[in-house]
Amino acid sequence: YCEIRRFACFSDVSVLASFRGTVQHGLPLEIGDTVQILEKCEGIIYIHLKSADIKNKGQFETVIPNEDSVITEMTSTLRDWGSMWKQLYVRNEGDLFHRLWHVMNEILDLRRQVLVGHLTLDRMRDVKQHITARLDWGNEQLGLDLVPRRDFGMVDPDEISVTELYRLMEHRHRKKETPVPASTHHLFVQAKSLMSTNLGEELEVFFSIYDGREGRPLSERFFVRLNKNGVPKSPERQCTLFVDLGSSDLRKDVYVVAHIIRIGRMGAGEKKNVCSVQYRRPFGCAVVSIADLLTADSKDDHLLKVYACNTESEWYQIHENIIRKANARYNLSGSNTGLSVSLQLLHGDVEQLRREFMVLFSRGVSVTKKLGFSDIIMPGEMRNDLYITLEKGEFEKGGKSVARNVEITMYALDIDGQILKGQVAAGSGEPGADEYHSFVLYHNNSPRWAEQIKLPIPVDMFRGSHVRFEFRHCSTKDKGEKKLFGFSFVPLMQEDGRTLPDGTHELIVHKCEENTNLQDSARYLKLPCSKGNLPGNNQAVKGNKESFWITSFLCSTKLTQNGDMLDLLKWRAHPERIGDCLSKLKEIDGSEIVKFLQDTLDTLFGILDEGAQRYGLKVFDSLVHIINLLQDSKFQHFKPVMDTYIESHFAGALSYRDLIKVLKWYVDRIIEAEHQEHIRQVLKATEYIFKYIIQSRRLFSLATGGQNEEEFRCCIHELFMSIRFFLSQESSGPGPMNQTQVVFLQTFPAVYSELLKLFSVREVATFVRETLGSLPATLHSDCPLEAVKLQCIAKTVESQLYINPESRCILLPVVLRLLQVHMQEQRDLVMCAHILTSMLSLLKKDDSEQPLLEEVDLIVDSLLGVLLRTILEITNRPQPAGNTLRLQYQDVTVSHDGCAGEFVACLLALLRQMSDKHYQKLLQCFTSKDDLRDFLLQIFTVFRILIRPEMFPKDWTVMRLVTNNVIITTVLYLSDALRKNYLNEKFDYKVWDSYFYLAVIFINQPCLQLESFSSSKRKKVLEKYGDMRVMMGCEIFSMWQNLGEHKLNFIPAMIGPFLEVTLVPQPDLRNVMIPIFHDMMDWEQRRSGNFKQVEAKLIDKLDSLMSEGKGDETYRELFNSIIPLFGPYPSLLKKIERETWRESGISLIATVTRLMERLLDYRDCMKLGEVDGKKIGCTVSLLNFYKTELNKEEMYIRYIHKLYDLHLKAQNYTEASYTLLLYDELLEWSERPLREFLNYPMQTEWQRKEYLHLTIIQNFDRGKCWENGILLCRELADQYESYYDYRNLSKMRMMEASLYDKIMDQQRLEPEFFRIGFYGKKFPFFLRNKEFVCRGHDYERLEAFQQRMLNEFPHAIAMQHANQPDQTIYQADAQYLQIYAVSPIPESQDVLQRDGVPDNIKSFYKVNHIWKFRYDRPFHKGTKDKENEFKSLWVERTTLTLVQSLPGISRWFEVEKRELVEVSPLENAIEVIENKNLQLRTLITQCQARQMQNINPLTMCLNGVIDAAVNGGLARYQEAFFVKDYIVNHPEDGDKIGRLRELMFEQAHILEFGLAVHEKFVPQDMRPLHKKLVDQFHLMKSSLGIQEFPAYVRASPIHFTNGSPRTCRNSVPNILSPEGARLVARRSPLTYPAVNRYSSSSLSSQASNEVSNITGQSESSDEVFNMQPSPSTSSLSSNHSASPNVTSSAPSSARGSPQLLDKHKHSRDNACLSPRDRPCSAIYPNPLDSTQVTLIHVLYTEVVKPLPSSWSLDSGKDANAQLPDKFLVPPVPPRPHRSGNKRITLSNPAPPFTPSPTECHSAGLVSNSPVLSGSYSSGISSLSRCSVSEASGTEGPPMLGVASDPPPPHTSSHLPTSASSGSDELTTRRENKTPPPYSVYERTNPRRPVPLPHSLSIPPPTEPPALPPKPHQLRIANKLDSDPRRLEQPPRPRPLPRKVSQL
Repeated sequence: YCEIRRFACFSDVSVLASFRGTVQHGLPLEIGDTVQILEKCEGIIYIHLKSADIKNKGQFETVIPNEDSVITEMTSTLRDWGSMWKQLYVRNEGDLFHRLWHVMNEILDLRRQVLVGHLTLDRMRDVKQHITARLDWGNEQLGLDLVPRRDFGMVDPDEISVTELYRLMEHRHRKKETPVPASTHHLFVQAKSLMSTNLGEELEVFFSIYDGREGRPLSERFFVRLNKNGVPKSPERQCTLFVDLGSSDLRKDVYVVAHIIRIGRMGAGEKKNVCSVQYRRPFGCAVVSIADLLTADSKDDHLLKVYACNTESEWYQIHENIIRKANARYNLSGSNTGLSVSLQLLHGDVEQLRREFMVLFSRGVSVTKKLGFSDIIMPGEMRNDLYITLEKGEFEKGGKSVARNVEITMYALDIDGQILKGQVAAGSGEPGADEYHSFVLYHNNSPRWAEQIKLPIPVDMFRGSHVRFEFRHCSTKDKGEKKLFGFSFVPLMQEDGRTLPDGTHELIVHKCEENTNLQDSARYLKLPCSKGNLPGNNQAVKGNKESFWITSFLCSTKLTQNGDMLDLLKWRAHPERIGDCLSKLKEIDGSEIVKFLQDTLDTLFGILDEGAQRYGLKVFDSLVHIINLLQDSKFQHFKPVMDTYIESHFAGALSYRDLIKVLKWYVDRIIEAEHQEHIRQVLKATEYIFKYIIQSRRLFSLATGGQNEEEFRCCIHELFMSIRFFLSQESSGPGPMNQTQVVFLQTFPAVYSELLKLFSVREVATFVRETLGSLPATLHSDCPLEAVKLQCIAKTVESQLYINPESRCILLPVVLRLLQVHMQEQRDLVMCAHILTSMLSLLKKDDSEQPLLEEVDLIVDSLLGVLLRTILEITNRPQPAGNTLRLQYQDVTVSHDGCAGEFVACLLALLRQMSDKHYQKLLQCFTSKDDLRDFLLQIFTVFRILIRPEMFPKDWTVMRLVTNNVIITTVLYLSDALRKNYLNEKFDYKVWDSYFYLAVIFINQPCLQLESFSSSKRKKVLEKYGDMRVMMGCEIFSMWQNLGEHKLNFIPAMIGPFLEVTLVPQPDLRNVMIPIFHDMMDWEQRRSGNFKQVEAKLIDKLDSLMSEGKGDETYRELFNSIIPLFGPYPSLLKKIERETWRESGISLIATVTRLMERLLDYRDCMKLGEVDGKKIGCTVSLLNFYKTELNKEEMYIRYIHKLYDLHLKAQNYTEASYTLLLYDELLEWSERPLREFLNYPMQTEWQRKEYLHLTIIQNFDRGKCWENGILLCRELADQYESYYDYRNLSKMRMMEASLYDKIMDQQRLEPEFFRIGFYGKKFPFFLRNKEFVCRGHDYERLEAFQQRMLNEFPHAIAMQHANQPDQTIYQADAQYLQIYAVSPIPESQDVLQRDGVPDNIKSFYKVNHIWKFRYDRPFHKGTKDKENEFKSLWVERTTLTLVQSLPGISRWFEVEKRELVEVSPLENAIEVIENKNLQLRTLITQCQARQMQNINPLTMCLNGVIDAAVNGGLARYQEAFFVKDYIVNHPEDGDKIGRLRELMFEQAHILEFGLAVHEKFVPQDMRPLHKKLVDQFHLMKSSLGIQEFPAYVRASPIHFTNGSPRTCRNSVPNILSPEGARLVARRSPLTYPAVNRYSSSSLSSQASNEVSNITGQSESSDEVFNMQPSPSTSSLSSNHSASPNVTSSAPSSARGSPQLLDKHKHSRDNACLSPRDRPCSAIYPNPLDSTQVTLIHVLYTEVVKPLPSSWSLDSGKDANAQLPDKFLVPPVPPRPHRSGNKRITLSNPAPPFTPSPTECHSAGLVSNSPVLSGSYSSGISSLSRCSVSEASGTEGPPMLGVASDPPPPHTSSHLPTSASSGSDELTTRRENKTPPPYSVYERTNPRRPVPLPHSLSIPPPTEPPALPPKPHQLRIANKLDSDPRRLEQPPRPRPLPRKVSQL
């Protein structure tokens, strides 16, 4: 075997020896791969041979290298991380990406170190610990599984018991989740600098930790010297660590205090030459609370404010004043003075911190100790520090007039009077000195210093040493002398060996002169040192008024200040005081005892050996006191010291007799004693008393060769007899006896190990069994002895005694009996679980020894049943709020008494340990079928609980797999019992149902879905366990086949669960399970004659399961395919085809397959991150399917509300209204009660429908679809009126009125519409190879829509043409998008063509309830004439019909029908000129009505037309269509040619009139341009050959009427409104389809040029109405950049809209408008024959008095106002009249009759729209070929007015009653195949057929949509009662009868 490793070339570059295997017969290998070398050839081979083991030899063998398991884990883990690490980069998780990269490199380096094998054992352990910590961190960050480990190596679950595995997992999880809080804390301090403006002297800074609550320092001082610049003099001495702070020290009133002393002159302001002597003088103080460090960022530097005291005598307490905020006593040292320090709190052991913070400790950090010992005293700690604090002094003036300046000099001297070198330390951080000088307070005879000095004098030098204090007066004169005037001293140790006691000492100040010789210490040591120790007769010294106070504190592990302790240790010197010393031992402080622990124990046993009779009891009590002292947490670390003493230093070979004797004496007195506190103290010390007894006996045996052995055994037996007797005592309740028994049981297990040193295993086990057996059998539930008894059992089971099989067979019955009782009574379950876990941890999986099998048998008999009941009881308990069933470590267990997880592990361990014989015996022990049935139900229920996802933490996959392996093994054993006992006549449905339910949830649990695992993890699972889902599936199939006729009991109940199993993406499992459905259908067919139940259940369950994310594409194919898949079982469809009921079966399969297609799409679209458009489209598809194909009303309504929520989220309020309307239409206005459903409460049907109406109205309002809201308001108002609910009726009428106001006053955007095709197999089913029309968002143009679609489908390819794709595109494994803009064809032509209807009303009908859309594509047919391209330029017009109208329940609907029509070049030319003429008329009208703020739009339009004509625009048409060849070759086009000629003359006349208007309004600076236009116009006329206009043109100008019945109400749009500007631009004839389609379909730029030739415009980019489009290079690109579609009737003053010129700055803006923006109707009058004219004239004079002609649209003028005389302009000619399908061919330029302006003026025509301004309606205006009338796809009915034609014979002048046969056919087809229309209007009218070409026929008019009654109509009706063609008021639409919803 070999492993691919890194190898080194001869160069310095290391290469990875990975081999890709690209050569022939190559084996791809990666680093770390293990391969087997069968044969080795000569040559270079880069492999490393290594030994390995082979498991499972054969096809599925596993090669395991013989290497450290840590290396194997590193290799596999790094591979798994590698792929996930790359995904982090893809997901943009940069931080984790980089951190993981560093950890991976670190692990690789550590792996290399381990592989080299040159590490020491300690270093190897550290490296492995580091590796596993890094592996666990990475696994946790990446969400991988928790790895169970022992000693840094992975654990094989098969090699340990399940309980042990659970404990390992629990321990690792608890360690990960709950780090152990540190008990010790340390403060890192770094002094950085002092910032001040008045420095110049050196400084000393003393840091300390101060307890503000107790008013005392907690630590030594840390000393830092600063230079004159305020920075540390020695950078290596600026850091310290204040160690051993307890948790109680981290509180708000503990502070870091810094005292700053300056070194310099006496006065800070003195001149430098005054004195050369330097003094230590106070400077300032800074304070910071430690609590601030707990919240602030520890890495930040702290700038501490420095304060100085106002009075120098207050210096000693300045820090206290700052803490108390006594502001009157201190002030800021300077405005800019601050101490910069770095403070950081660290936690844990100091040595560990040194390893973790190596950078921190590399600066030379000093250790500043705590005053006194830490909270925990460690043995071996050596310390001998004496702290002396200079407190205060009282001195006399000494004959001077002012007080002294006192300085103290302090020395430490040895027994010989020599100064101890370096033993005086001002603080840590600086080395010790020989002397210490205090600071000086100026002129103060009562100075207070409070300076702390540390004397670290060695122990051996303490005796005889003393400290001397010399007092000097510091003169401020020139010489600055320091004169000695006195001294004090204090010895450090008394004569009896005790050290200077802690506390304050008042020392005597001995006067002396400057020249006094103090070198001879013997002379003054005879003098008294302290006033407290003076003899009474020394009056001279007592009269001395000068004193000096110090405070001393000793912290020593070797010296003591306790005399009693010294007396005990020196007991031989004073034998008579032994009794007193033993009695006083209990009063000595524990720290003093543990200092001299070994000496004290030697003393006690020495006394016992020499005076056992006299002092035996006191020695025993003293020993008990010391043993119990070590139980204190402060001294518990001294237990090992005592253990070491017993093993190595204890020498009392005879002591065991006295110890046993005294112990038995105490035990015998327990029953009689009234006060048992002392006896309990004795029993607490039982463990160590037995240790001394056993060790003493062993020493005696060694010394005597085992003498008195029998005597010793008898003593022990007698002792245990006394113990058993006192344990057997019962008490009525918790009393003193119980407490004493409890104490003994708590310590008893610790005795086992000691007894085993001298007794055999069986003997000790017998001791234990009898002792535990002596306890009372029945105890009260509240008796504390019960719990302690279990604790004792737990310790017993964990002891070495129980591990031994010999003793285990003795102890097991006792343990099981106690456990059984407690578990049955559900008491102390935590401890029971703990005991059971420990017991079963000793059982190994492969251990088959006979004693072990008997143990398992015993445990199964005793505990299996009660264990199952306990788990059920625990898991069924109600959980506290916030807790979940998480059976892991602490949380698992907190929610279930802290034991459920362990009980589960115990059950699994027990079941795994059971063999065939155990199962047979278990099943045989049930005496009745009912007992067996209860057991099976119980164990199946428990297994279902174990499978729950919340049973174990998410990353415990190892534990879950073991659990599942145990479950399936057990189920296989129990299924036999099920078959044998509960089939045929003994059939039990409940047991079988429980079995199937367990099997289903077993297969579906997440931890077994191997498809979601990484490949390496999947491989490991399959190698160890196989695919357990398939095993369980086969078992289900086998058990199902055994059921026979009992299968009917599970139909349809098991359809859902089995369907859930088949949705698991495992081929073998599916092929096993799917035939069961055939079986179910077959049995149901036999029973009922159909399988409706199966079908219903199948469909319902399929929806819920696939919505949860189950199922895939393969599953759908598996249902539908007739090819056998994956194995011996034929597909479901193939099996059904053999049956007699195959037709209904195949239908069911087809339905299910189609449902799955939609459900799969729905699930994929609902994934997080998908766009709303896909979700909505998919939901609509599914909703329609449930309604039309499945008729599942409840599912239908559920998806209605899902779709509604999606629309609300996307702010599609109109679509949301239509969606909710679907549910509303299912309800009736009835009082039928409805149940609670979704978010609806229980209510009547009327109430729910009312609520739905109000909600829908609100959403229609938010979506600005007010017309639809009005209809619902009316319906609701009718209901209120019928109930006489006038309050709500009033509100509803007001709401309706507000909606009318909003229609008239608020702006409303007209959306664009886009056709989009989805081609290719990669699209979801609901989109695949279909085309849709989509309603765009507000302001959304083609480019934005295209980009949005490409973002929604990022893998889609945009098609570069608008042609229909071929089959290769349809069948491609890709996604293709084809997008272009389309124009809506409104159905409401009557409203759009009716004069007097405001534009903001018309705008609604232009873009709402649209079924048809149009798209034009120019192309050349035949030979293209290069000289004149118009000859062959045709237009292909495509009409798209949708399945539903827009807007509806979706923003897009599928195209149901396509129709193509071709428009000839001549018709094309007619359309272009008609549109341009209409635009000119509109602009002229607006200009006259002063609706433009400036004349620029008219100027540019005139310039564009005239300039284009001059350059050959219209001439091209003449060349193309007026030549003789064309007329001869196309005789059928005679009428059209005449029409074109009329339009050209008409355009010239309009231009002439337009120039006249332009001249009137043109500003002065544009006069030259106007002159140029006039000149060019004359050239244009001459080029067209026009010398004089025809008579009819001269005589009949086109009238721009202002007369109307509604002139007082918005008859003219506001001049300054945006509408005017917008409509002029967007209704420009330059938006002719050819232009727009060129831009949207990206035809060649050549075609674009052709279009510009059509319109005959210049190509100036500065002209707004220039038609030349930008050449497009993308089929999906568009030049839409026009201003927004905003219509408004609000006052212009309120809006201040920009002028037209501001909104249309580039020619491209206009060129790219969509086709629907062209005018709605033509406005040209047609020439009439004489009869028609006569009729018109008669009607006109009868109905309305003729009005004078007017060119003004100003509504403010009187309707009868006359034209001013000065307004002399040529009239604009009317258009020739066309009637019916025929056109009148003009034989001469002049018609027979031309109506005059007066005759043609109609009051029934309202010209309030810029579109219709400037003409009256001819009545057949719909026949004109304006672009938007084409866009509408139909011609409107005749308008009410004088100039209207009579209706055609086959149509009614009122509402039409029928439509064409094509429309009928289409309506019938829709009713049969599509869901009900999603519209607020009941579509009682069929949709119109696609119109025929203009030249062929006139489509019949259709009924307008149901509109609110208009006053306008009523007024006209009143005026025209005699008119047979008047319109009747349409009835209010009412809903058709529908199926009444039950929901």
